[in-house]
Amino acid sequence: MTPVSSMRSFWGLMAAYWFSEKWREAWGLAAMIVLLTALSAMASVWFAEASGELFSAISFLHHPQNPSTLQSLLASAGALVGIVVLKEVGFIAVRHFFSTSLHRRWRAWLDERFNEALLDRNHTHFHLQQGATEAIPSAASVPDNVDQRIQESIKGMTGGAIGLAMGVAGVVLSLYFVGGKIIATSTEISGLEFLGSYASAVLTIAVVAAYVPLNTFLAIKLGAIQQKLDVRMQWAEGSYRHALATFINRGFHIAAADGEESQNRIHRRRYHNIDRTWASLNILSSAYIGFELVYDFFASRIVAYAPGLLPYAESKITLQSYITGAELANAVIRDCSWFIHVMPDIARLRANAARITELAHAIEDAQDPREFHSRTGRSELRYVRHDRRLGVVLNNIELMHPGDDEPFLSTGRLRIGPGEWALLVGESGCGKSSLLKAINGLWPHGSGTIGLPRNVRLLYAAQEVKLQPTPLKELICLPDPPESYPDAEVAMALSRAGLDDLICDLAKEGRDNQTWDQVLSGGQKQKLILARILLLRPKILLLDEPTSSLDIPSRIALYGAIRRQCADATVISVMHTVAPPKSSTGGEIFDSVLSVKDRLVTKAPVATLTGPLVSIERAKQSAEERPVD
Repeated sequence: MTPVSSMRSFWGLMAAYWFSEKWREAWGLAAMIVLLTALSAMASVWFAEASGELFSAISFLHHPQNPSTLQSLLASAGALVGIVVLKEVGFIAVRHFFSTSLHRRWRAWLDERFNEALLDRNHTHFHLQQGATEAIPSAASVPDNVDQRIQESIKGMTGGAIGLAMGVAGVVLSLYFVGGKIIATSTEISGLEFLGSYASAVLTIAVVAAYVPLNTFLAIKLGAIQQKLDVRMQWAEGSYRHALATFINRGFHIAAADGEESQNRIHRRRYHNIDRTWASLNILSSAYIGFELVYDFFASRIVAYAPGLLPYAESKITLQSYITGAELANAVIRDCSWFIHVMPDIARLRANAARITELAHAIEDAQDPREFHSRTGRSELRYVRHDRRLGVVLNNIELMHPGDDEPFLSTGRLRIGPGEWALLVGESGCGKSSLLKAINGLWPHGSGTIGLPRNVRLLYAAQEVKLQPTPLKELICLPDPPESYPDAEVAMALSRAGLDDLICDLAKEGRDNQTWDQVLSGGQKQKLILARILLLRPKILLLDEPTSSLDIPSRIALYGAIRRQCADATVISVMHTVAPPKSSTGGEIFDSVLSVKDRLVTKAPVATLTGPLVSIERAKQSAEERPVD
């Protein structure tokens, strides 16, 4: 079970917050909203009565026998104004505060649940992104634009749901209070004598019942079309935003390749989908606005006044009663027509909810990574824990790309013992980094068994260092919480890694309004990872070119520091090198070499090697591609 397991259906998503640990908060705010909605419905009755009194006072102002006084006219007008202010400010505005508070807290709760589900120990976020990148559409269903789903869709869904619930409550309470008043003031109508004094009420209800549902049906049909367009628009917006984010992250590479025009064509293609969908939405929304305006005119000017016209023409009711009845009918039509006015919002609600439930489904699916990734390729890698004296054991590992059955790398049976340092080498693109990812559980496709010592810490240092926007101490202590280590111990690790100038900045998230990822150079980032290694002292180290941005003395110093502080660690390190690196005294740093050639990984002691590990031409090319700190 994940924090979003119950949110994989529309109604499950709607109900999750209301039956969670926050149920008191949710229902308390909802109760205040219902109470204020009831008061607003009662105010509609008061408004109708005050309107009738005001119109009656105006009509009798010059009556020859029983004229209205100016004082009574002003009193009626003042009462009407007071009711309007009370309703709009005292009830509607205050209700808005409670509804927006509920919106804010519901959204925050959902946001927390989805982030907790994505950022779990199972690396769910990684599996979803890996699946999204490598998905075969016919074989896998992975969510696009996770950020859009968590932020925009959750915000839109919660706001729409609260608005819908308020509308339903308004309709029910309006029918109760306003409908009750219509029945209480009902009178006889010629031709409907069999209904007695309820004739005008029945006629009013019949007219509303005939007019509102028919137009609501039309609104639902238009809303269904809009829902489809909204889903398409969300996809198009997310696709375009993804292209922009990729463009920003790859700015250097685009400039270096003079690829601006190519990137511009990508942007134009992605935005074309937005523009085309937007055009369809504009046509639909314009048609819907016209439909609403015509509907409102007939509702307020004809339908509301028609039922009371017969008894008024027969002098069975006064003008005051006629105006009051028409305003009551108008209030019922207005409240019952709420569905028509918010149908576009309901369509967006369902579109947003669909994207959220899709994400919840994907999160739940990714809890079994092997099953999840088997949709896009062979995913049969097994992980076992054994006695730490066995070290790391690779048993017939075969790594594949999504959709491929042929492995691009195989190991046979290999063992890297406790305290052994193994150098993993081979031509660029042969699969060295993929093998390290597989050992760490971050390569989804392949087969075979990987055995790791039980109850030991494994640390994987990726080839490209990307630092999270968080305080420096937390970056060094990851994955442990920063309070697990005293500042003095963290400062010592920084000093041993050659980063003494950062010791005073442990509590800071960066310098000069920039994060540490922006402040530090490539070499400094690799030294920071060294500081993490020296602090945590893992028993298994997977290093993917940990010295690519360092000069030769710094490389030797890095390995020497790890040797001293992590003497019993098992180390597997990827490196583009012609010959195994030496220590400052000329001794061997590594005990063995894992060579990748013709898709096969073989192991040999360093001392038995006589030729170059990789081609000199390729080594020169790799060296030229890397900056030296």
